[in-house]
Amino acid sequence: MVSGIALGKEPVVQDTIIYLFPGQGSDARLFKHLQIPRGYDTLHISFPVPDKRESLANYAHRFIPEIDPSVPFILMGVSLGGMICTELTDTLNPLRTIVISSAKSTSELPGRYTFQQKFRLNRIVPKRLTKGGARILQGIVEPDRKHDPETYKAMLKAKDPVYMKRAVDMIINWDRTSYSNQIVHIHGDNDHTIPIKNIHYDYLVDEGSHLMMITRAGEINQIISRILKEPGEKEMEVKKR
Repeated sequence: MVSGIALGKEPVVQDTIIYLFPGQGSDARLFKHLQIPRGYDTLHISFPVPDKRESLANYAHRFIPEIDPSVPFILMGVSLGGMICTELTDTLNPLRTIVISSAKSTSELPGRYTFQQKFRLNRIVPKRLTKGGARILQGIVEPDRKHDPETYKAMLKAKDPVYMKRAVDMIINWDRTSYSNQIVHIHGDNDHTIPIKNIHYDYLVDEGSHLMMITRAGEINQIISRILKEPGEKEMEVKKR
């Protein structure tokens, strides 16, 4: 394997491009330990502030112009980024979509999101409290953050409070019920943000948390390398819950 550190620069040659979608409270730094085999290059996707009450499906379609369909490509997303990639997979034609520490439909999200969908409590929480709460809760809910607290704190600090509040609203009101068989799901069995009990995963990371893209990068890199060597078509029907 040749280390292709995910720098997000324009590729020099026409390799297969892996478009990297971070999570709600992260950015390109989430992929700082990502290594990819020869023949692939990466491009980072940055998230703009969603419009008020914008659906996750509509938000995902904003990124279509950033994908070059003339070059073979793969979509890869973590957490919210994985949900966006799930939406885009229906519209685009990626060789493969890889989602990590994420959900592919509402049935894979924990029950607290359904609860908030009914009572809309998130909409009365001030935007700055949403961001501050995320900083506090991440350290409590995902104690794995202690392995690289500076990176996580820096990524959250850089986030616009309006973006954070509206991103939460998009997730709570997500209405997807099915997903493509081209999606490969990597999940950790110690993920407290999106618990594994409802997840239909393809690869399991033992004791992997919601933050394992950084804290367990070595194992994630090995799994991704294996996925990239697999045939592009998974022999299963489109999954529905």
